[in-house]
Amino acid sequence: MKATNVALITAFAATTIMFGAHAETVSEHNNLYSTVASLDTAVFEAFNHCAEAGQLDKHASYFALDVEFYHDNGGVTWTRDEMIAGTRKNVCGKFSRELVAGSLKVYPIKGFGAIAQGSHRFCQFSSGECEGLADFTMIWREQNGKWELTRVLSYGHRPANEP
Repeated sequence: MKATNVALITAFAATTIMFGAHAETVSEHNNLYSTVASLDTAVFEAFNHCAEAGQLDKHASYFALDVEFYHDNGGVTWTRDEMIAGTRKNVCGKFSRELVAGSLKVYPIKGFGAIAQGSHRFCQFSSGECEGLADFTMIWREQNGKWELTRVLSYGHRPANEP
């Protein structure tokens, strides 16, 4: 075989392997994104209805017992029970959370789970106004098919009319 043919075959094989690996990576990322987006929807659907019977417990079920929750205005909580007590006191029946459309980004953590980042707005039940905006980072752990939040950061709280 001529050296030119060998070089062309080698280049074609390398391109095929690289494209195949990239397609698999894109597919894996799309699956991970869909999983985390669905989890985000579910955890905050329960959050938004936490004043209703059973919803606060459902919300709590998405968090590890030793979850760390960092809130720029509220401080740090170190356990699920402490975090849920704060949610009960400060959230339930008062406001809801909405994911800002197009803001969710998901990154894999090899052998662990995923990082979710984005922005969310908060809407008061009493007025219907969505006056607050903040950014978030959440660390999801997957074990034996069960996903749970291990770390949550909610920061950059500001009026919704600020960028």
